[in-house]
Amino acid sequence: MPKEHIDTENLSIPGKASVSALSPSLQWEDDVLIIVTQAYGPKGDNLVGVSDVTFNGYPAVTIGVRTRGQEGLVHISPFHGDKRKIGFAEIEPGTRCELFCPVSGELFDKIGPVDDGSGADYYAIYLTPDLSDGQMVAVSNIWGHYHSRIVDNFDLISYWATHEPEFG
Repeated sequence: MPKEHIDTENLSIPGKASVSALSPSLQWEDDVLIIVTQAYGPKGDNLVGVSDVTFNGYPAVTIGVRTRGQEGLVHISPFHGDKRKIGFAEIEPGTRCELFCPVSGELFDKIGPVDDGSGADYYAIYLTPDLSDGQMVAVSNIWGHYHSRIVDNFDLISYWATHEPEFG
């Protein structure tokens, strides 16, 4: 797996002792990568494999994005910390977006504010079909604001953020 797309300098992952406790929705590879293999919207619809888009052989996580009177599907890399995306992506960095499930059309559940002063909020992509707050990927609703967190068994297992001056 080429790692040139992963911002490994800003990716923190716990020691191997914690890895055995990861949910089946997450896969650990090469002591560096976390791969989301299952993801669910607010009604329990599967977001992985909605399309035939893949990243390095792994199916994309597909989300709906709505902003400024336009909407479309964005297929994002399942590799945590990877900025690659395909689809409706011609959005000005810094634009606030609504994130929704491509299957049900329901807006993603709001988790709370990102604690960096940006005004961004976190929204939940659940890692299990029971939609537990204890197992989710929290993603930002500001386009190009690359902040995400993975929570597994109510423990923060990964925090990734770049601090690029113009939102990447």
